[in-house]
Amino acid sequence: MAKEIATTPYTDQRPGTSGLRKKVPVFRQRHYVENFVQSIFDCLEGFEGRTLVVGGDGRYYNREAIQKILKIAAANGFGRAVVGRGGILSTPAVSALIRSLKAFGGIVLSASHNPGGPDGDFGIKYNVANGGPAPEKVTEAIYARTKEITSFKIEDAPDVDIDALGAAQIGAMRVEIVDSVANYAALMQTLFDFDRIRDAFRAGFTMKFDAMSAVTGPYAKVILEGMLGAAPGSVMHGEPLPDFGGRHPDPNLVHAAHLYDLAMSADAPDLCAASDGDGDRNLIIGRNRFVTPSDSLAILAANAHLAPGYRNGVAGIARSMPTSAAADRVAEKLGVGIYETPTGWKFFGNLLDAGLVTICGEESAGTGSNHVREKDGLWAVLLWLDVLAARRRSVDTIVREHWATYGRNYYSRHDYEEVDADGANALIETLRGSLPSLKGKTFGALDVKDADDFAYHDPVDGSDSKNQGVRVMFADGSRIVYRLSGTGTAGATLRVYIERYEADPAKQFAETQEALSDLISLSRDIAKIERYTKRNAPSVIT
Repeated sequence: MAKEIATTPYTDQRPGTSGLRKKVPVFRQRHYVENFVQSIFDCLEGFEGRTLVVGGDGRYYNREAIQKILKIAAANGFGRAVVGRGGILSTPAVSALIRSLKAFGGIVLSASHNPGGPDGDFGIKYNVANGGPAPEKVTEAIYARTKEITSFKIEDAPDVDIDALGAAQIGAMRVEIVDSVANYAALMQTLFDFDRIRDAFRAGFTMKFDAMSAVTGPYAKVILEGMLGAAPGSVMHGEPLPDFGGRHPDPNLVHAAHLYDLAMSADAPDLCAASDGDGDRNLIIGRNRFVTPSDSLAILAANAHLAPGYRNGVAGIARSMPTSAAADRVAEKLGVGIYETPTGWKFFGNLLDAGLVTICGEESAGTGSNHVREKDGLWAVLLWLDVLAARRRSVDTIVREHWATYGRNYYSRHDYEEVDADGANALIETLRGSLPSLKGKTFGALDVKDADDFAYHDPVDGSDSKNQGVRVMFADGSRIVYRLSGTGTAGATLRVYIERYEADPAKQFAETQEALSDLISLSRDIAKIERYTKRNAPSVIT
């Protein structure tokens, strides 16, 4: 039986680029989850009797939140809820289910690559009918509603057993507990040549995939070891744990240093890969060759036609503004469009739906295609496997040949994590104020060609997004980009992106930080980073 319960608004429920993210103790406050979920449903129309997909990455508080969401969805009139067994669904798997079921939408429970546990991070994100994150007009409407909500509807019903496949009932709503992997694995079989990849493993190809005790473990075990025949044990840390085993589920060179060390060792497998907390990011390292996410996007776009699902080539390529211009050079050679968008996967959704692009990616290790409307970590690994099996070259050889053809974009990101938010905001505002005076300035051998605050006009829906990151662009094609991240839950994270293009093959094998040393030094001076953040070095360099 549905009840209506009085509540008091919270003032801090504004969704960021990937939904609402806070520490677990914040979500455990009285009616905090209920308020936000009811606010989502209050901003939607036409869902009566329709299907809602619900799942998450298995982090702490995932199960409790799912039970609340199901009861609120039932009380508000949804006809069916589809939940991954154990509450487990990777973010791309949620997108795939929404699309295959023609569901009204879905709710993803995750804080992506952020740490989990009782004092860790949690998140709630609403995805729309195309399988992608809600656009800004929806998230802003949700936020407005959270500030005025006075009650929520909820079914007075027992919890559903989400560990048993089958169906249950909450009020008038049918709840279906489904295999978390089956739908996604079937989709992957339509995109890649599983027989060819299987043959490569039979011929001795080796790999290690680190699921980081997060959501992709079950998917990787079924697909890589089960369907493709990778050796048992190829999947590391394959069981999703509420606290990710105490590790930080971010597939970068800091938190996956052990994987990098393995790839550089004498006994390295042919491919080392990883994904993050909710399965939408990826790490690619071949034997003796780390592949930057920006290079990975460009290389996959250049080779996508080798996979059956992309045999007709790509319609276009999209990248987030901070991502290196390596993909631009591929698009130019292929004669297809290149789209530079703000950070946030929702900006790719319109381009994908309109058929303007096929592959898209972000420098933060997110790559994907038109098969879903989220970035997809395991998809990227499978496309790499298919390309490697088709070309019969090593990762290192493929990267080197790509640079020889297109040139190399030396690229690095310097993160200053959990800095004082006031100082970080002051840094960005001061930079914005200095933009007119930066144009035309010379710093050593570097001449500033242009400087701006990136703005984006969506070619599909005509919307405009401003203040998306400060760019300092030099005459030789180099760039420095500054932006504040919206994915953290404490303080602010300042991200600084540094890039230099090198066309000469003889100069394409320097160490990245060395090749960028003058730009790195200049990036700190121009923004007065130490003054505003009180940090004399970044927290993470990738």
